[in-house]
Amino acid sequence: MSADSTLDARFAGWVTRREGKKFLQLQANPPEPQVPKEKAGRDDWASLYVHIPFCRTLCPFCCFNRYLLDETKARRYFVNLKKEVELYFDRGFRFSDVYFGGGTPTVMMEELIDFLDFLKRCFNVKQISLETTHREINKETLDALKKAGVNRLSIGVQSFDNDLLRAMGRLVGSGEEAIEKLKMAQGQFDTVNADFIFNFPTQTTAQFEKDVATFKALGLDQATFYPLMPSPHKKTRLERRFNQVDTKREKDFYDIILRELYQGGYKASTAWCFSRGDRLIDEYIIDYDDYIGVGAGSVGFLNGDFFVNTFSLERYDQLISQGKLPLVRWRRLSEREYLRYYMLTKLFGMSLDPQRFRQRFHDDVNRKLWWELTFFRRCGLVKDNGTINVTPKGMYTLCVMQKEFFAALNTLRERFIEAQT
Repeated sequence: MSADSTLDARFAGWVTRREGKKFLQLQANPPEPQVPKEKAGRDDWASLYVHIPFCRTLCPFCCFNRYLLDETKARRYFVNLKKEVELYFDRGFRFSDVYFGGGTPTVMMEELIDFLDFLKRCFNVKQISLETTHREINKETLDALKKAGVNRLSIGVQSFDNDLLRAMGRLVGSGEEAIEKLKMAQGQFDTVNADFIFNFPTQTTAQFEKDVATFKALGLDQATFYPLMPSPHKKTRLERRFNQVDTKREKDFYDIILRELYQGGYKASTAWCFSRGDRLIDEYIIDYDDYIGVGAGSVGFLNGDFFVNTFSLERYDQLISQGKLPLVRWRRLSEREYLRYYMLTKLFGMSLDPQRFRQRFHDDVNRKLWWELTFFRRCGLVKDNGTINVTPKGMYTLCVMQKEFFAALNTLRERFIEAQT
């Protein structure tokens, strides 16, 4: 990768980091989400994200809202989830695509399957993407998820290297166990994805190359490679325990991904997700312009408004028991913020469609985003072919931009977790 490419990525990342920080400037008293009149009765315009915050162990690098599993609290939580979904149903929302994240959604399988059945009674569900860890995988679990209609199963592996897993504090099993569980899951769903992390302080490029080679040898459908993007306090703790989090190493890891996967027969579904053929992905911010988040610690985006649910289990229970949506903060994006957010999410998914943009904003993308697209074109980061497509040169830049945006959201999560807002 050339020095110019790295400079392009740093500049674009700096701009995105500045934009992402605006999502931290939130207001109280959020308005109630409304279904646009022209979309009433439709289920193809917004997706549903469901957050299950319980885990058997807590990984120290994870920034999402999560709690150690307490079965009593978890059962109460699933009751409240149904009530929250019903509140959106009563307001006219309909969904066909559902995405489960966490936490570890499969830690309470009986409750999860019951909730999936509930969703299918409420909505015409067509696609379900669900996260888990290889610790949770067994034949009974796979059979139950398949029968429940799960289309995409994403398994958090992080690495096959046992020394690195121990350094990460990843206590969900060995790399060898992960391989066996991935083999068990492969072919059972439309898409089986393995999640990996790169640029962890003690991780070497040799370890990462071996992980990528092992993944390829397994012949899995898909892999998603997340750059390390800790919140401020987690970054401080990582650096106290290990070395400084060195972002200058990122491109070395990313070059391995491009060489071994992107140029090795895998399609780039996003700037950090690579698939064999057309596969489902879990980035609902790409497939849908709007999404609703349910559960403690979820966020949503609706027609330029950014919504945040309470992160506190107690507050979540209280608001739901009162028949209220558990929204506690929000932000209405300015036109420029909205346009840049839209551009980022679509280019992260490798293309921006001018016609779809016009339908959304009733204007020409080259006029509304003239400065941004001029930068991308002059740097060779995108090319025009009916749609605006990310070039191989531009992929690392989009990786950095999305990382910076998600890092801002991780800062938001950290603040809400600490304040139990």
